Amino acid sequence: MYFIGVDLGTSACKFLLMDERGEILNITSRSYDVEFPRPGWSQQDPADWWRAVREGVPELLSGFDAAQVAGIGCGGQMHGLVALDEKDEVIRPAILWNDGRTVEQVRYLNETVGTSRLLELTGNIAYAGFTAPKVLWMRDEEPELFSRVAHVMLPKDYLNHRLTGVYATDVSDASGTLLFDVARRTWSEEMLALCGLTASQMPEVHESYEAIGTLLPEVAAELGLPAGVVVAAGAGDNAAAAVGTGAVGAGTMNISLGTSGTVFIPTTDFAAGVGDRIHSFCHADGAWHLMGCILSAASCNAWWVNDVLGADDMAAEQANIDVRSADPSLPYFLPYLMGERTPHNDVSARGALVGMSMSTTRSDLTRAVLEGVAFAVRDSVEIARSLGVDVSSSTVCGGGARSAVWLRMLADILGIELVLPATEQGPGYGGAMLAAVAAGAYDSVASCAGSIVSERERVTPNPDLASAYDRRYQVWRGMYPALRGSFAEVAGGE
Repeated sequence: MYFIGVDLGTSACKFLLMDERGEILNITSRSYDVEFPRPGWSQQDPADWWRAVREGVPELLSGFDAAQVAGIGCGGQMHGLVALDEKDEVIRPAILWNDGRTVEQVRYLNETVGTSRLLELTGNIAYAGFTAPKVLWMRDEEPELFSRVAHVMLPKDYLNHRLTGVYATDVSDASGTLLFDVARRTWSEEMLALCGLTASQMPEVHESYEAIGTLLPEVAAELGLPAGVVVAAGAGDNAAAAVGTGAVGAGTMNISLGTSGTVFIPTTDFAAGVGDRIHSFCHADGAWHLMGCILSAASCNAWWVNDVLGADDMAAEQANIDVRSADPSLPYFLPYLMGERTPHNDVSARGALVGMSMSTTRSDLTRAVLEGVAFAVRDSVEIARSLGVDVSSSTVCGGGARSAVWLRMLADILGIELVLPATEQGPGYGGAMLAAVAAGAYDSVASCAGSIVSERERVTPNPDLASAYDRRYQVWRGMYPALRGSFAEVAGGE
């Protein structure tokens, strides 16, 4: 049997074909644009996602026996608001996870409704990226469009709807809406009412590994697939990546260095009362997880190398970085190019280079960018440690994990061993694995991960650098509080 994994990302939709032993047979992708109509706004046309599927899947299957495909599973960008009318037409461009237009709505939720009440209802507090503030923004700013909303969906669930005709979501993606009771794994009626929604407008909730239906006949014909192909509920991209890297069950952990960065820690039980410091969500394996999120990770490196330096060879820019030292005189970088989630929850936060001198080199600044992202990842790791979580090792995935320099720096800054999976296609691989479970090839996510996920290599931290990086981290931590007022002024003038 074959299984298709879909990774619905911010800049591209990636597809992989996997057999039941976990071997990747083929990979392809389709890119699309992101709209930035105003500073801090980020949106996308869902039609571009569907166009990517219609083009990408037939290409993926070229040269393979499509009759052997048994399931499709999608891992997708989280938190996005896709609003459909009663005819299933998209009402407005999808508002994405990294959109910051909901400052007033977040303030209303956290201050008027109150963080304590939000924690009781959902297990988390409001962040600008979450779906509920977007719903409130649409209600407040686009009331005519809001009155037409018949269905509220998340990005990957829109694709699943186009595939099956079913309105469904999974527990991991629903957890990031702030409309979901994470502890009880169901929609919060009070939060829906507060946002002007009803349960009938929300998709039916499934576990990530459950089948939500099969392909519509006309869709199967267009994609060149059998009509009986099972579609799994799928997962949010971070939960899907965790599955794809084997971060399933307590005692595991995954760090993703993609466009954004995440620290993903599976837990056996729901962690109550911590959602004001770190996200507490449902996992795709049927349990829960803690997650810290930084909005700009590998995107910081791309911005620095491509946009600022005007270069295109990232490895060449890192070639002169000496990872054997942590010189205290080197400059620092705050990676808040799109605002920040964990731990600051501040859409006004901005990037900053601090501590430059006449002796600062191009290589020093490249190093500062990589180090600043690693320090931001450490912020989330330190929160987990403060909650009593034993953080001693982690798998790593995402585009940033291809940099040996960055991985060495990250291992030393966190003081933990990093494990590189044999397969780098985290969300797409996880989506295919969820499809394999939904189609009956495996009886659980844990058994699937245990059977097919393997490691390629390990990066061990250098204990001699621990104290030097600790000192630099403490200096770095003091920079955001010092600049917070200036960031607010800068953001206010944009």
